[in-house]
Amino acid sequence: MAVMTIRNIDDAIKNRLRLRAAMHGRSMEDEARDILRSALSTEIPRPRNLGQAIHDRFGALGGVDLPDVPRESIRAVDFGE
Repeated sequence: MAVMTIRNIDDAIKNRLRLRAAMHGRSMEDEARDILRSALSTEIPRPRNLGQAIHDRFGALGGVDLPDVPRESIRAVDFGE
């Protein structure tokens, strides 16, 4: 098992943890472990890829029609061998 130290906890949060631990009849450390276990027990589904994530987030807004842009053929560049 790993050991973890948490510093700079707001006093109000510490007091709420102390009260919650007392309500459950356990130490603050046990209560914090239980909170972490509960919060992290379910896996968050990840999007398949970046394109899918963008589509999921903005797809409902609809798309746009972009104008056709005339293109020129690529010119070869001589870097002076």
